[in-house]
Amino acid sequence: MNKRQIKDLLYEHVARIGKAVSSPKRLELLELLAQGEKSVEQLADELSINIKLASAHLRALREARLVTSRKEGKFVVYRLTGDDVAGLWVTLREVAEEHLVELRVALDQMVAEPSKLLTVDRNTLLKRAKRGEVLVIDVRPQAEYEQAHLPFARSMPVDEIAGRLAELPRDKDIVAYCRGPFCLFSEEAYQLLSTKGYRVHKLLDGVSEWQAAGMPLAEN
Repeated sequence: MNKRQIKDLLYEHVARIGKAVSSPKRLELLELLAQGEKSVEQLADELSINIKLASAHLRALREARLVTSRKEGKFVVYRLTGDDVAGLWVTLREVAEEHLVELRVALDQMVAEPSKLLTVDRNTLLKRAKRGEVLVIDVRPQAEYEQAHLPFARSMPVDEIAGRLAELPRDKDIVAYCRGPFCLFSEEAYQLLSTKGYRVHKLLDGVSEWQAAGMPLAEN
């Protein structure tokens, strides 16, 4: 094999990753699996697609060695092959936000009110949460919280908040986060709590963004 053929082969292997993440649904799968392992059925439901199509997308990701699977009874459960894969998703999204005006406009529409967003940096938030000056709530499903969550965060899935309002303080700031900037759970939490008179803000970070920034995570 000559030098040109070797170089072509090297680029071809790297391009396998690019091909695997060239689908919007496969990118969403990476984001979902960054929250923890899930079955094909759970992933298909989250993406609003059928199991056959979900399996095809997962197969493409597995062929690029971005995900792996195991059998659990009659179910096939998938997970990312490493934290660096979650970091790849974060990097791709950040590059897209930097260079695609269309994406920035769409994100701005999701966050129409800048006052919704938490303005302090990650280290300040961590210190305030540790001192109990602010309550951070993780509004993802409980199973995702148990896989990994922000330090000092309390699990409060978005569909449980209405029935657990008595657990929330009215004399301190509440910060809600979910799976990252594209996740709408924190927006739902914000709308509910703000209408009830709570001092609430959204954090755009999910666990992947938090970890990619070199911040610590907690596990149950």
